Amino acid sequence: MPPILSLHEQRVLGCLLEKEALTPDSYPLTLNSLRLACDQKTSREPVLDLDEGMVSAALNGLKGRDLVFTRMDGRAPRYNHTLEKVAALNQAQRAVLTLLLLRGPQTAGELRGRSGRLHEFQTPAEAEDALNHLAGLTSGPWVQRLPRRPGEKEARWVHLLGGDLSVTDTEVEQAEAVDRASELERRIVDLEREVAAMRFFIQNHPTEGHKG
Repeated sequence: MPPILSLHEQRVLGCLLEKEALTPDSYPLTLNSLRLACDQKTSREPVLDLDEGMVSAALNGLKGRDLVFTRMDGRAPRYNHTLEKVAALNQAQRAVLTLLLLRGPQTAGELRGRSGRLHEFQTPAEAEDALNHLAGLTSGPWVQRLPRRPGEKEARWVHLLGGDLSVTDTEVEQAEAVDRASELERRIVDLEREVAAMRFFIQNHPTEGHKG
């Protein structure tokens, strides 16, 4: 099973994964640079306002799960993730996991478009393959496909490092209710067509309509 992390721990792990790929020259990160990454106003959902104490607490929680290592660099400690100790993921899989940790539920198309320097997906299907791998890990799924929301053609994916679902139960129930309503609507339309066809037949074949 994936490690179950708090929201702050999810943000810290996502930032460490992101900055390792995007700014390798300044990685591992100091506590201050990690806080700034966590509190970015762009490419983050939700936007957080963490202080150094909150980030330190999240780092301690991640250390207890073998997800973070601290090293001394001069007088300042620096922090790097150790995700490889917990799960052997390739670059594509780590990229989609990073984006889900930092930006919440997204479609495969959105993940491909936002992956940038994390990983270059040639097609949405490649992002879907990475997601399917994470969903099918033998130790337990790390991501899950969500029901489609009203008006959307493509389903979103969510990481499971926050528990069974990183979205509200109400949102899932609403999406499922929309699917059920759509199915009922299709059945009603089919029945109306059948009734209309029967009426047309009876009107044009009155004798046959009264047989039996």
